[in-house]
Amino acid sequence: MAGLPTRSRASLIADNVVHFSRVLRRAGLQVGPDRVLAALSALEAVGIERRDDVHAALSAVMIDRHEQQAIFDAAFDAFWRDPKLLEQLMTALLPKVTGRGDKLNPPRPQRLAEALAPPRAPAARESAAQAKEDEIEFEAALTFSDRERLQGMDFETMTTAEFAAARRLAEEVPLPVQPVRRRRHEAATDHDPNARIDLRATLQRMARQPHTLLPARTRPRTELPAIVVLLDVSGSMERYARLLLHWVHGLTRRHLRVHTLTFGTRLTNITRALRHRDPDVALEHAAAQVHDWKGGTRIASCLDEFNRRWARRLLGENAALLLITDGLDRDEHGDLGRAAVQLKRHAHRVVWLNPLLRYEGFEPRAAGVRAILPHVDRFLPVHNLQSLADLGRALRTPAGRPHAHGLS
Repeated sequence: MAGLPTRSRASLIADNVVHFSRVLRRAGLQVGPDRVLAALSALEAVGIERRDDVHAALSAVMIDRHEQQAIFDAAFDAFWRDPKLLEQLMTALLPKVTGRGDKLNPPRPQRLAEALAPPRAPAARESAAQAKEDEIEFEAALTFSDRERLQGMDFETMTTAEFAAARRLAEEVPLPVQPVRRRRHEAATDHDPNARIDLRATLQRMARQPHTLLPARTRPRTELPAIVVLLDVSGSMERYARLLLHWVHGLTRRHLRVHTLTFGTRLTNITRALRHRDPDVALEHAAAQVHDWKGGTRIASCLDEFNRRWARRLLGENAALLLITDGLDRDEHGDLGRAAVQLKRHAHRVVWLNPLLRYEGFEPRAAGVRAILPHVDRFLPVHNLQSLADLGRALRTPAGRPHAHGLS
């Protein structure tokens, strides 16, 4: 390395880079060994004499999305200023930076604060374990206050522990659809308030048993309509898509008529993968099928493909279509407006779930949002667990013209 006179010094800097990558990984960033090797090559090219050069070099190779820049900057600033945040960090070779003054440090993101927290001492763990043995055990994994707090917390601001808890709660969210009454009838009991006498079945029973007169009763048959989910897995939707896949997996386990397709630069049907009972195995199988995860966004082309290949097969019998995307289309060759019109013709009801609606001053300025919005029945936010629970109430109301927050 440039500016590294001894081999031991180079190995110590490599150790620091490895520990820094672990901090980023604990904060939720996907930093693997390939990016660690790229970071070491970048430091070899720029040297470690200037802090800004080191920051720019590591930032260029260790993150891949603009949304991750805030987490990286906070982690780098904390790591550079105080390398004792983790016991494994080495302080011998970090450059001395002067002229910083006594400025107040900006608040660190919650995920980063959790990643930088040092491990508890063995004595503390033993005392915690002893206290856990002494206290009364409850069946619920989370207390009521924890559940209530997670209901309104944005997925983007959750710590890794909160995100894991939210994934478990997402699989328990009630179904967003209500049973639909069908033309056919089914047998009913005498105590059913919706039952009525079935004259044909009664006469057939009397023909077999003339000495008895027991009227047969029937009621209209009801069944849950199908749910079709189109989930955006592009880079801007990555964190939301990960949790929403757990929500869709929970829907699939409780309601077999759930069809899930992901789209980014291509359309992928992952319905069969999500039918596995274990959520981790189901998502692992789905990830093996989705090759455009965290890629670009070609909404128009993907909707065109869905209209051609899947719409007639999946959108019959009052199926509800849930379109989950932020509407940031990068497709230069597709006509998004025309694709949205065709989608509306096939679907009984189109519900658009957009995480950008969490902002109070949201306005449909993006071209993709303006093209899709006139052709949806509901336009709702999807950024926390409460928004998922509100879907059932929204779908029970009559369809109407979509407004800023999906209320007609």
